[in-house]
Amino acid sequence: MTISDQEREGLLTIDLGAIVHNYTWLRERLHDACECGAVVKADAYGLGVAQVAPALYEAGCRTFFVATQGEGVQLRSILDGPASIFVLTGVRPGCERACAESGLIPVLVTTAQLQRWCDETLGVTGDEALAAPAALKVDSGMTRLGMGEDEFTRLLQQPALLQRANLQLILSHLACADEVGHAQNSHQQTAFADMVARLRHVCPKVPASLANSAGICLGEKFQFEVVRPGCALYGVNPTPAQANPMRPVVNLRLPVLQLRQVSSDSAVGYGATQTAVAGSWLAVVRGGYADGILRAQSGRGSGVAIAGGDRVPVPMLGRVSMDTTVFDVTALSEGQRAQLSLIEVLGESLTVDHMGAAAGTIGYEILTSLGHRYCRQYR
Repeated sequence: MTISDQEREGLLTIDLGAIVHNYTWLRERLHDACECGAVVKADAYGLGVAQVAPALYEAGCRTFFVATQGEGVQLRSILDGPASIFVLTGVRPGCERACAESGLIPVLVTTAQLQRWCDETLGVTGDEALAAPAALKVDSGMTRLGMGEDEFTRLLQQPALLQRANLQLILSHLACADEVGHAQNSHQQTAFADMVARLRHVCPKVPASLANSAGICLGEKFQFEVVRPGCALYGVNPTPAQANPMRPVVNLRLPVLQLRQVSSDSAVGYGATQTAVAGSWLAVVRGGYADGILRAQSGRGSGVAIAGGDRVPVPMLGRVSMDTTVFDVTALSEGQRAQLSLIEVLGESLTVDHMGAAAGTIGYEILTSLGHRYCRQYR
């Protein structure tokens, strides 16, 4: 398929080199005893784990985080070498042995889960006194997945269970890491550090992990022994109050299906929410909310018209439809309109953070919403 054929369906270009650059940038900001893992859940945030994970592996990453056991099995089949794969949502009852035999490390959040893991996987790795490797997640203040303080205190009173459990990691998650001055960050760091210290009285060598992408940028005391960057790898700004240090990873260009001039004031799109004034030029592109151009951007989103060598900012007009979106291209000259074939909606000047802001959401949702009807090109 030629590039021009690809562009007829919308061309989503994913820069693997930028992902590796972002990983390296984050790794270079860690203290010497800290390992940089990578979160590749949700098909590497929608960008293709089959392509992204090998690129990260080649860059030196050996610790990966996925959301589900199925994602872990898929990742294990992709990687061409040893790696630790942690399953962030744990393991379903009855699936413990299959999880262990797949070489996956579930993140467990209750004593009952830990006990069941030991019962079902004791001896799987050849040591009859140990269960297969597992991880423990504790709640340091986010009140989401994680063992609460009371249960954690009771667990510490069962040292035999903890020692059988073969813990490879204790982890927690920051709620407000992207807000540098938020008091919750310090509160969670202190609470987590205390829980880690208490666990190490029973399991002395267990490494700890607290920092996500934004948490890495909070400094060394948040980094512990393993960090888990996700969104920043894919170009999302981990420091929203500052300029984005990450390279953009995605470029999305949508083909123009129709270029038309309206002869009178005309309502555009479903609900007649916006009007194109008489004489306006409109470009209807292939790509709508079924493709990740979120409907919430309607009337607020924008693009860049690609006209020969010129790049002209253009606003969305009217509601985004399932398969199409309308842009007001009146700002283009007659010569530029004659060369117009594509409108870029993601790129260096319009990042996933920009699109997220226009939709009232975050860059994560933009990435994971990108549809599968585009032709994807990796570089």
